[in-house]
Amino acid sequence: MDIRNLFQSLPWAYSAPALSHMRIRPKESSENACMIQFFTWEARHPVMSWWKHFQSEVASLRDMGITQVWLPPPHKATRKTGQGYDAYDLWDLGEFDQKGTVATRWGTREELLDACKTAKEHQLLILIDAVLNHKMGADRRESFPAVPVDPTDRTKEIGKERVIQAWTAYDFTGRMGKYSDLRWTQEHFTGIDWDDSSKSKAIYKFTGEGHQGWSKHVDKELGNYDYLLGGDIDHRHPKVKEDLLAWGKWILETTGAGGYRLDAIKHMDRRFLLDFIKSGKARNADRDMFAVAEYWSGKQVLRTILPYVRAFRGQTTFFDVPLHFKFHQACEQGQAFDLRTIFNDTLVYCRPGDAVTFVDNHDTQIGQSLESWVDASFKVHAYALILLRPHGHPCAFYGDIYPNKECYDAAVARNVTKLLTARKLYAYGETVDYFLHKNCVGFVRRGSSSRPGCAVIISNGTMKSSKALCSIRMNMGLESVTKTYIPLLDSTNTPVRIDSKGWGEFYTKPKQVEVWIQE
Repeated sequence: MDIRNLFQSLPWAYSAPALSHMRIRPKESSENACMIQFFTWEARHPVMSWWKHFQSEVASLRDMGITQVWLPPPHKATRKTGQGYDAYDLWDLGEFDQKGTVATRWGTREELLDACKTAKEHQLLILIDAVLNHKMGADRRESFPAVPVDPTDRTKEIGKERVIQAWTAYDFTGRMGKYSDLRWTQEHFTGIDWDDSSKSKAIYKFTGEGHQGWSKHVDKELGNYDYLLGGDIDHRHPKVKEDLLAWGKWILETTGAGGYRLDAIKHMDRRFLLDFIKSGKARNADRDMFAVAEYWSGKQVLRTILPYVRAFRGQTTFFDVPLHFKFHQACEQGQAFDLRTIFNDTLVYCRPGDAVTFVDNHDTQIGQSLESWVDASFKVHAYALILLRPHGHPCAFYGDIYPNKECYDAAVARNVTKLLTARKLYAYGETVDYFLHKNCVGFVRRGSSSRPGCAVIISNGTMKSSKALCSIRMNMGLESVTKTYIPLLDSTNTPVRIDSKGWGEFYTKPKQVEVWIQE
């Protein structure tokens, strides 16, 4: 059975898709929505803080067609240069002298709030990166009982209970109880990967009084994937839950953000996460709050993410990791890849209303833990497929657009920027697919009464025709009769004239992409 049909045949598949009740664009606007991840892994600006850099780009982002911005984690990290995924204090947004700095890697609290204010003035929605799975950089060591577990099956103990010494006490002396008076200790965690007394690295499950072991409501990879890194937070602990739910409301109110990007959800208790999302939505102004969850699977197949889509029942969208890996596969295989299958077994194919589509992000960059970079040979192709079609909610990547030392390609950036403009201005109306050839596919957007459409041709190989072009005859509708379509990406391509029945012979050069718009 086709995976989409299988998914739709299940009773719970008909719960309202997440995007149907989330705000992804300015209120009263009918423009196409689009998100951007506004940072790379090593992002730094040479002359200003990152928050000031973002603030300076707000107007340009809106002009580009961006409606939402996913900002990097705003809280105090373990190191001065920490990106925030090494979370130390969620309540310190660059306000207190902790970990040898007042500002975070990204700037000060004042700079963050100023940038958020500018974004709100331009009707640009902010997403907060919520890193709730773990803490790092504790202030003191503690001694307590724990037991080592098998790293390949965390349900199996591989040694006797012993007293370990670990960095689990967080005093936050720089903050002195402002915003939250909770001081974290070992009772608030489930495990850690270092015993300081024996100087040994292993995954230790805490077993002292009050500890319940790993949560059962996490991913089953490695037996139980509650533990990821650092001090693993026990989301079942009443004080932990109270503190994190309070932070969730506070961060939205403080920044004026419209939702969250949820980090590492497969490692966290699902019941807590549902409460966290619902708590954020309970704020009167944010009942249409947006949420997108990060879920990576070692198998990277659609079936591993579907149970999470089911469990959250429209409370959060999910990054379409299966689609990202299809893009990476197409990049690696070149013309051996069949473009007609590009959406098979992806979230946007079977559940578009729950899918946030993306090409690359900070984790997929070369050298990073989930390296699977889509290089220039297929980068623009992939962006055309997520930006110019109506399905899912696309997320562009800073590294593909802005100059940077990690992954910038000027030609790619130029074309991705053009595609963003095309999404804003032309990608409207009925979609008709012409996925006819292994190495050449196309589709048209026929436009609406108030917005024009476009035609898109994508090639990943050399055609065998005498023209040596990827060419497909496509119908733009009777409204386009006798109209002329011009190329958006390659100005050397000859314009296409639409015949008396709405047909035009659209094309692109081998291994290229072209978008055709009305003259």
